Amino acid sequence: MTRPWLHIIGIGEDGLDGLTPATRAVVEAAEVILGGERHHALSDAVTAERLAWPSPFDAMIDTIRGLRGRRAVVLVTGDPLWFSVGARIGRAIDPAEIVYHPQLSAFQLAAARMGWSLADVETLTVHGRPVAQMVAFIQPDARLLILTTGAETPRQIAEYLSQRGFGQSRMTVLAAMGGKDEARFDGIPATWDHVVPAFNTLAVECIAAPDAALLPRVPGLADELFQSDGTMTKQEIRAATLAKLMPMRGALLWDIGCGSGSVAIEWMRAARYARAIGIEPRDDRRAMAAANALALGAPKLELIEGTAPDCLDGLAAPDAIFIGGGLSEAVFAAAWDALRPLGRLVVNAVTLESEAVLMALHAKHGGDLVRLSVCRAEPVGRLTGWRAAMPVTQWSRVKR
Repeated sequence: MTRPWLHIIGIGEDGLDGLTPATRAVVEAAEVILGGERHHALSDAVTAERLAWPSPFDAMIDTIRGLRGRRAVVLVTGDPLWFSVGARIGRAIDPAEIVYHPQLSAFQLAAARMGWSLADVETLTVHGRPVAQMVAFIQPDARLLILTTGAETPRQIAEYLSQRGFGQSRMTVLAAMGGKDEARFDGIPATWDHVVPAFNTLAVECIAAPDAALLPRVPGLADELFQSDGTMTKQEIRAATLAKLMPMRGALLWDIGCGSGSVAIEWMRAARYARAIGIEPRDDRRAMAAANALALGAPKLELIEGTAPDCLDGLAAPDAIFIGGGLSEAVFAAAWDALRPLGRLVVNAVTLESEAVLMALHAKHGGDLVRLSVCRAEPVGRLTGWRAAMPVTQWSRVKR
C-alpha cells in the first residue's frame, strides 16, 4: 500500500498563524521545505533545509522526487489545487503519495472583500500567461476575479477593457490579503493610474458603454471582427460548424486550412481551456490568424506551416477536426485515423470539386450531410432585396 510522504501546504499572508494546528505541526516537523522566497519568509520560524523553486521550473518534479524518504513539505500560495502548482505535482506524482493542505484561496478572500458570491463570478488566471486570455470573458455585467502576474497586469487589463468599450467598469486591486500590509486600490479602466504591489489579485465588474464591443463566447462572432482576405468561414456557417464540432473543456481541435483562424478561435473561446492547432500553408494567413487570436482572447492558438496530410504526423491526437480547405481522400484518411474515439469531424465544401470528394466520402462512410445557404438583405436601388452567399455543403461524422 502506497503511503503519503509529500505534504503540499497552502499558506497565506498570515504565515504559520493561519495554519490549522495539525498542518502547522507538519511544517514544524519538516526536514526539508521547498517553496518560493515569499513562502520561506512566511515560515522563517521553522528550522529546516530550504530549497527554492528550481530553474527551469520543469526541473521541479525531479527535485521533489529526490526528496522521497524525507519529511518533505512544499509551500504554495492559497489552495494548492486551484490554479496552483499542486495540480502540476499531482499529475506527475501518484496522488496517493501526497497530502494536500488547503488554505483560503485568493479568489475566496477577494470575493469576501468585494461581497461577491463565488458562484456568480468568473475565476481567471493570467499569472505567467498571456493577459489576452481574459478578453473572452469581457461581457456586460460580468464579474471577474483575476490572478495577476505582477504590478503591471492591472494596467494591461485596463487597456483591454477600455479598447472594447468597457472603460467605465469598476476595477479593484487587492494586495497582500490577510496580512498586515493588506491594501486596496479602486478605479476605472479609462483613468487607471495606480501603482500597486506586485503580488495582487484583480476584481473587475464589467460595465459596457452603449457602443461597447459585444463578443459572446457562443460561436458566431461578426465577420468584421476578424482580419481576413475574404476566404474565411462566414458568421452563420461558422456558428453551424462549431455546433457540429462541439467544443468541450480542454479539448483539442485541428483546423486544417485554417485561413484567418476564425473557426479555431471560436472553438477556443467557447469552452474553458479548449486548445486548437491551425494548419495553414500561407504565411500571410497565418499572420492574420495570429493577430485575430490575440485580439479575440485566444492567444494560445498554435499555428503550423504546412499542408495536410504531410504535416499531421506527430501532432497530439485531436478531439475534433475541421477541414475547411484542401480536402482529399488522403487528408480525410489521415485525419480520421488520428481522431480520438467520440471525436467529431466536420468538412465544409464550397467548390464543385470539393463537393464531389465530400459526396463520395459520405457515400462510403455515412454521417450527416447538409447544405447551408445564407441570404443577406442588401440595397437594390432605393429598395431592399436578398443577396445569396455561396452555399456550403457540410459533412459531419462522430467517430465511434
